[in-house]
Amino acid sequence: MPAYVALLRGINVGGRHSLKMATLGEVIEAAGGTNVETYIQSGNAVFGHAARAPGPLQAKLAAAITKAAGFPVPVVLRTGAELASVIADNPFAMAPAEHLHVMFCPAQPAATAFAKLDAKAFAPECWAIGAREVYLHLPNGMGKSKLAVSAARLAPLKDATARNWRTVQTLAGMIADR
Repeated sequence: MPAYVALLRGINVGGRHSLKMATLGEVIEAAGGTNVETYIQSGNAVFGHAARAPGPLQAKLAAAITKAAGFPVPVVLRTGAELASVIADNPFAMAPAEHLHVMFCPAQPAATAFAKLDAKAFAPECWAIGAREVYLHLPNGMGKSKLAVSAARLAPLKDATARNWRTVQTLAGMIADR
């Protein structure tokens, strides 16, 4: 049975859009998920599912979670192999973990998606586009980042969800254990 990680966007942030992780686990189980394990309150779950195609499962989970939450909840899915590739393909591997964030996109962002951003204007912050991810190197953190704010306004990232590197590594470890 394939293992997936579900990454939810915009829940339990700043006291808005509250969703208990127990509820998330119940919704995933009701949608056919097995051995559901959530991680921290920002909406991460690792689980098994018989679905071989992540696209339809992603849509099914987003609809079920939205219904349970009472507000729209975008969901991005990755398989264990995909999450392992995110780590292996990290273009900022030498950066301290606390400086690195990954924006997980539902689809591959076009190489031209960031063409309107002037890289020099954001230095020392920088980005790199992966398969369906955008890696952000933010030496001053996400909270003070001008790049993160500007990038989030770009069309390919409107449904993306960001995770810090430590969370990415933890989720990869959780899914690898399945």
